[in-house]
Amino acid sequence: MARLRDMALRHAVLAALVHGEASGYELAKRFELGVANFWHAKPQQVYAELTRLREAGLVDGREVIQESRPNKRMFSITDDGLAMLDEFAASPTPLPVGRDDLMVAVQAIDVVGARSVLAGIDRRVDLAEQKLAALRELEQQILGERDEATFVRTTRHLGPYLTCRRGIRFQEEALEWCHWVRGVVDTWQQHGRAVPRP
Repeated sequence: MARLRDMALRHAVLAALVHGEASGYELAKRFELGVANFWHAKPQQVYAELTRLREAGLVDGREVIQESRPNKRMFSITDDGLAMLDEFAASPTPLPVGRDDLMVAVQAIDVVGARSVLAGIDRRVDLAEQKLAALRELEQQILGERDEATFVRTTRHLGPYLTCRRGIRFQEEALEWCHWVRGVVDTWQQHGRAVPRP
């Protein structure tokens, strides 16, 4: 299982490099701001993966001498790295199956009680609203002053926009679902179907 996770991180790091070279720090920021929308990795994981990718010949690294700050290493994807991404993109993959603690609580609402589940729903709403605001800000940065049609006709970097929009739609759907659950649970409680916790 760890091997599959490492391979997916490998592809996510390569994909984050396709639009130009970056230092490890810059790449970690790309993950934090945009890639985390579909693949979460801690900065240490990104740095470790960059080392493995360089050893495998999938990225190049060059040192940049800086006068007033420590030197930094800049990474760029190689032709072999691009070929690996191309092969990955063309490979059929199963639909992702996620793990979600809130879904476990919702599944067990009959025994854990509505109050606990609704508290979890409220926390999820707060988180989704925060993520949605961050993604909408990222979308504006990507688009600049352009509308979508103009952006699509003129951009050389479509991927970050597509993944950003997926994140926006996912968070919007999560909010819609949470509000729906709250309404259903309220009705369930009003009709005395909820079993009070002892």
